[in-house]
Formats: sequence, C-alpha cells, structure tokens
Amino acid sequence: MVTATLLLLLSVLLPADMASHLMVTPQVAVLQVGQNFTATCVITDTNEVTSDDLYWNVSKTTVLPEHYTKINRTALAVTVTISSEDCPWLFCLCRKVSPYVVLNGGKFIHGVRLVSGYAPERPENLSCVAVQENTYISPSITCEWEAAGRQTTAVPTTNTLFVRKIITGETFNASARANSAKVSMPIFPSFATLEIWVEARNKLGALESEHLVHDANYFVKTNPPADVKVISEKTFPTSLLINWTHPIAKEYVKLIYEIRFCPKGSHMWTYVPPADTGKDIQSFRLQNLQPDTVYVTQVRCKNSKKDHGHWSSWSTNATKRTPEDRPAGKPDLWRITTEGGINERQVEFICKDPEFANGRIIRFDITFQKTKKKVSNGSWEQASVPVNRSEWDRSARREITLLKNIQLADDRSVTMKVTAVNSVGESAKALLVIPAKAHRHPPVEELKVRPHAGRLLLDWKPPNVTAEYEYVVEWISGGQIDWQRENSSTRHTAIEGNLEPFVCYNVSVYPVYFGRIGKPARVEAFLEQGAPLHAPTIRLKGNPGHNEAELVWEEIPQSSRRGFITNYTIFYSSGAEMHMITVPANATSYTLKSLSRSTKYDIRMKASTVKGSASGFNHSFTTLKYAPGEIEGIVVGVSFGFLFVVLMTMLLCIYKKDMIKDNFWPQIPNPKESTIGHWSPDYPLKAETPKESCLSGISVLDVDVCDAKCVFEEDKAGLPLKKDKYLSEEHSSGIGGSSCMSSPRQSVSDSDEGGDMADTTASTVQYSSVVASSGYKGQTPASQPPPSIFSRSESTQPLLDSEENPDVSLPDGGRAFQRFSKQPSFTHGAGGDNPNGFTQLEMEQQEALEALDFCPLEEDGEGTAASDGPSAAAASSYMPQLGGYRPQ
Repeated sequence: MVTATLLLLLSVLLPADMASHLMVTPQVAVLQVGQNFTATCVITDTNEVTSDDLYWNVSKTTVLPEHYTKINRTALAVTVTISSEDCPWLFCLCRKVSPYVVLNGGKFIHGVRLVSGYAPERPENLSCVAVQENTYISPSITCEWEAAGRQTTAVPTTNTLFVRKIITGETFNASARANSAKVSMPIFPSFATLEIWVEARNKLGALESEHLVHDANYFVKTNPPADVKVISEKTFPTSLLINWTHPIAKEYVKLIYEIRFCPKGSHMWTYVPPADTGKDIQSFRLQNLQPDTVYVTQVRCKNSKKDHGHWSSWSTNATKRTPEDRPAGKPDLWRITTEGGINERQVEFICKDPEFANGRIIRFDITFQKTKKKVSNGSWEQASVPVNRSEWDRSARREITLLKNIQLADDRSVTMKVTAVNSVGESAKALLVIPAKAHRHPPVEELKVRPHAGRLLLDWKPPNVTAEYEYVVEWISGGQIDWQRENSSTRHTAIEGNLEPFVCYNVSVYPVYFGRIGKPARVEAFLEQGAPLHAPTIRLKGNPGHNEAELVWEEIPQSSRRGFITNYTIFYSSGAEMHMITVPANATSYTLKSLSRSTKYDIRMKASTVKGSASGFNHSFTTLKYAPGEIEGIVVGVSFGFLFVVLMTMLLCIYKKDMIKDNFWPQIPNPKESTIGHWSPDYPLKAETPKESCLSGISVLDVDVCDAKCVFEEDKAGLPLKKDKYLSEEHSSGIGGSSCMSSPRQSVSDSDEGGDMADTTASTVQYSSVVASSGYKGQTPASQPPPSIFSRSESTQPLLDSEENPDVSLPDGGRAFQRFSKQPSFTHGAGGDNPNGFTQLEMEQQEALEALDFCPLEEDGEGTAASDGPSAAAASSYMPQLGGYRPQ
C-alpha cells in the first residue's frame, strides 16, 4: 500500500517533462466481489516504449500474460477477477528503465485502486406495528425486515423506511443501518390507508422491499385484556366462569378474543375454539373441566377484522380450582407379596387414588375375604383406612397408600375390594385376588427393556391365552415401588414415572386375569449407566500359602454400581512386574496361583461397566516361606532319620558286642584262680623260683606318708571298729606264677573314715601285696630277717578286703599301724639279668624313691612307747600276711 501511494505521488509531483506517459482507464472502479474487471493502459506522448513493453500487477502480484489483450501499439488491456473483500491496487508498469527512474521509473507507471463490495439485496418479510399507549394508539410505526445481503466497510448499505398516506401522498421516512426503523407521524391516521416499504442502497445499486398497503388499524397491536377473573361455582364442578374488560375503546378498534387454559403445573395449553370467542365479548364459561383441579387461564385480543392487526400479549395468569365431585373411576389397587415363616406369605395391599379422584380422598373402605382351597365361601371382613393429605399432595402425582397387611398360609387365598371416598361420595370398587397357588396363569414372553430419550421402553409378546386380561407394569428400586396399568392390546409402552439415571430398576410385567395376578416376567434395567462409584474391597481369605492366596470380596451395593458390572480386573505385583487377571461379574472370590515364596504382593481390584470403571484400595500380603505341613515333614523326616541311625547303632552294638566288650571292657582274671588264694599264714613263705623267661617279681607299695593319721584323739574309742581301714593296709605283691612282663600297678588307700573299701578299690586298684619286709630305710632291726621274697600275681582284679586289710597283732598286744608314702617303694629279690635283679623301669623308679624322705607316723601315747626301742623297729616293718582271703 505504501509503495502504491508513493508511485501515485511521484506521478503527480514530477515536473511536466517527467510526467508519466501511461494512463489507466477507468480511473475509479467500485467492483462487486467475484466479478471480472477490465482495465486499459494507454501510452501517451512518447515513442520510447510500446504496448509490448508493458505488464500488469495486482498489488505485488504480476498478472499472467494470458490475461492481457493487446489493443494496438500503444494500448494494452487486462482482465482480473476480484476475489477478496480487500481493496487491491492495479498497476500498469514498463519493463524498460528510464534514466530518471525512481521505483522502476516514474514516467512509466500508473495505478488505480479497486474498491470491492456486495450489491444490496431485497429486504424480505417486512412487518409493521403501532402499539397502544395508555388509551390511544401511538403515532409512531415500527417496522422490521430481514436483510439477506452481505456488506463491507468499503461499500456499506443503507436502509430507508418509507410510510406514505395514499390519499394525501404525504411521505415519512427514516434511515437505519440495522434491520428495523421507526417512523413518527403527528397523529396516528386511524382508518386511513397507508403504504409502507423499505429501500436498501449502496454504491453498487438499490433495491426495494414489497409495499404494504393496508388500513392503518391493520398495524395496530393493543394491550391485553385487563382485570381477568375466574369464578368457581359449587354446583358446576366441571366448569369455570371467566370475566375481563376491553383494553381500548371500541371507537378506535373493534376487538375479538382468544382464551387458553391448562391444569396448574402443566404446559399443555388447551385453546377455546375461535368460533366461540371470535366476537366482542367480555366473559366466557369453560366447560368439561376436571373437578377439584386447579386451572390457569389467559386471554388476549386483536382487531376484529379478519386477518387484520396483531394479537395482543396474553393476559396475566388467572388461577382457580374447580369444585369437588364424586370420584370417577376405581382406585388403582396393587399388592406386595413377601415370604413369611414356614408355609406362610405376607401380603401388603397398596393402592393409588383413582385417576380422576375429583376431590381429596379422605378414606378407603376395604372388604376382604380369606378362604381355603377346598372352601369356596368364607366370611367377609371390613376395614376403613383414613387418609390425611395436604393441598400440596393433592396437586402432586398420585400417592401410594398402604391399605392392609395380611398373613396367609399357602393353602389360602385372599380377595380384596376397595373403594375411595371423598367429601362428595365414593368411587367404584377395585378388585384384586391373591390365589392360594400364585402364578398359575402364564406370563408374557420375550420381555425387553431399553432406554430411549430419557425413558425406559418395554416390548413383550402377550401370553398364549384366550381369557380377557390387562397388564400391570411394575418397577422397584431401593425399596420404592410404582406401577402403571396397560390394556390387553398393548405390546409396546414406556414407563411414565420419574426415573433417575444410574439407578437400577427391577421391571416386571404382570398379566392380570379378572383381578387374578399371573406369573410375572422380570428384567433389570438402567435409564442411564455410568462408571461405578467404587470397586469392591478385596481381602484375603485366611492366611496366604507359599505359592497361592485366595482373594474374596463382596458385591458392590446396588446403589453404587451405576450400571451393569461387566467384569472385575485384579492387579497384583511384586516389585516392578505387574500382572492382570479378569474375572466375571458374578464372581466373589479368586485364587492367585504360581506365586513366589516369601514375597510381598500388592493387589487392587477394578470394577467396570460399559461406561467406565473404578479402582479400589491397595491391599498387601506376604506369601509363606514354607508350605503348610512342609516344616512338619522336615522334622518328621529328620526324626525318622535319627531314629534309623539310633536303631542301626543299637543293632551294630548287638551284633558287635564281643568286639566292643574287648575294646572297652577288657577281661579281668578271676581272683579265685590267683596263686594268692593258696597262701596260708600257717606255712612259711617259700621263695618261688622264677621261670626262665621271666624277671624276678617286683613289689610296688603306693602309700600316703603325710596325708593320713594313724589314730585320731576323738576316734580312739572306735579304733577296734575301724581297724580294717586303719591297720595293716599294706599292699603286697602276690608271690607265685605270673606273667613275667606285666607292669607294676599302683594303688592308693582311702584314709577317709566315711569312705568305703569299694570306693577305694574303684579309684585305686591293687595288684600285689607285700609278704615280708625289712625295716625302713635307715633303721636297724633287732634281728635280721631272712631276705624278702616277692611273687607277682597274675590277677588284674583288685584284691579282696581280707587280702588288703589283714589284722596284725604285735607280740605285746599292740597294733602295728601303716605308714603311708606318696612314692612307690620297691623291693627286689634275687634273679634277673642285671646284677641287681631290676629292670630299667624299676631302676628309674628306685632312683626317684631314694630322693624322697618318709614322714614319721603320728602315733598316740601307746604308739610312742612302742617306738622307743628295738621293738619299734620291728613293729614298723611290714608284717607278713597272716592268712588267705577273708571271706567276702
């Protein structure tokens, strides 16, 4: 746009010798969008260029040469189509560049701006009105029309409303850009003929609407009738009387009227026929109305001439109730049957007011009869149920009233008759029979229920019977029951009650044969389904196993389903791995299998309908490490294994007892077979000649020197009793034939007075005894005894008590007490390979013995006297064993 403006300024402001040599015709172009436009460029006052050197641009776009038309050497035409509402520029340019060029040469450029728009279209549907102001007609006429054309800012359209009096030719007008205008006159020309039209005009043309030529009162619209009143007459329960006043005087306009009415709350108006109200009247009686019903009435008026004028607005509502009348029709009687105790039924009889109660029902009169199957007659009982309803209840939908609750046995039937009573009279009787054997009559077939346009539609096939019947359509939801009746010819119907979305309704269709109820057909249905409010709460049944877990849940409550459950989906995971299982909608449990041991699982459930789904809360559980009974099996197996090992060990011990006995309990020689058993104190000891292959016998004495006392002060009185333990407890080596290689064995005597010889021999075993001994080391005996002779015993068994503890009596009547030494005392006899007759072991033990000193024996007074003299030395030496074995 800036470039084009500069070019025009240059062509105007350049000097005469530099003026443009091009001229575009026409200079001004107002075009309609979508039309073709042809322009011609003419070369003037120069021979520098020809038409072959020219070309065309629309704004900045070059027009293709095929749209050019060469007229002659100095003229070139172009044809373009205006396809936009914008105003483009059309330039004629030269390809040669002038030496005075500015922007492709000011001498060889010229342009014209193309103005685009739309031609006006004819206004349609012109209508005019003159309204009432106070008690007169307004002098202004307001007209409206429809403008079907498009407009642009560059080519606007102006509408002008014209009103002309035909007789005088006086014209009034008003202009407007909108589709309405108002023409004012000095006074409204009643009964004069007027001509009214609209003209639409812009730069592309002008068009007029149709011309309206009518009487001035044709355009009048009065106010609605005033003071509308409705009168109710008690003697006429089916009619109402309506009165009103004229809105304007008859001298200005003669009027006719129209009346409509409807029950309160309804939007279905009933219009009184025009033949009854199309005249100059001020009252009217509505007839054939419903008694005890509130009606809303409205009235309007217009010019009395046919097809003249406009209807006024409707008057304000006039409301009145018709008087009561005797009920028309019968109560709508129905029942609810539930199972009672054993072989019992509980029947609740309920009913609605008659469809045309014609007043307020104040009570229901009931008569009923209970009979057995084999008894056709029975006594009738009567009852009356009062009804107390408010005014609001009467204007609402019919209420349900509980009439009677009857307990019936299976062999009984009941017949119920009910009449409704209002303040004027009673209705006809309604009959209902509950047979002893219910549902004997066949049901309807192929019952289908589907939602459509906010209602539930029902389709079924009638039962194959010839008896006369009707249908009762029943729907129950959340304990609320309602029903409606249909005649026998009905095959398709819709539930008329106020149904709610997302609520499950149990719909039943009963055939009723002369008041006897047949077997029903039932279907569940939703007016509209949605996603469940929540999913079931899933939990474990018992404890989980090592590789499985049983899940249980309860069904979603009916009020929370909001649709038919199609399936449940169980999600369970252990870590990042998620598993999904789909179960049917009627399932309430499922067992997860192939789970991992000692693993924590997270589970949740999703419930789905056709409209969506809802998820429940997460639940966690951990599988066991061992299966039930697996630990017990391991324990039992280990126990049986251990028992088997024990039994095998016992059997092995039984079969190998000799070998075990030889290894752990070696055989001990029988003391009875020992040579010591043949010794006798009456015979002198004889030295046994050792065998060739044997060494000389060695006697080993193991005594305690310091640990024991011979006699205690407090025990002197008991010495005679304890002499077996304290006296002559020398240990001697048996003399006789023995195993020459047996080792000497040590023994320790028990000095404890409480001790037992059995205990002593258990801890210290004696295998030899001293037969004869010499004095202690360093002592000089009174007489030199013969050399001691030792003999080794072959027995490895402890000596008998008689052998270990012989009683030794001294010549002076005293007792010889033992002297104890902690080191063994060795005595050797003749014989042997070495000079001294000792083995290497005996020599080592002898050396150890010599290094020890003996402790003196503590003696009492008697003992002290005995120790002073040669007799003491003799007493201190070991005494020979006096006898053989002491009896056991």
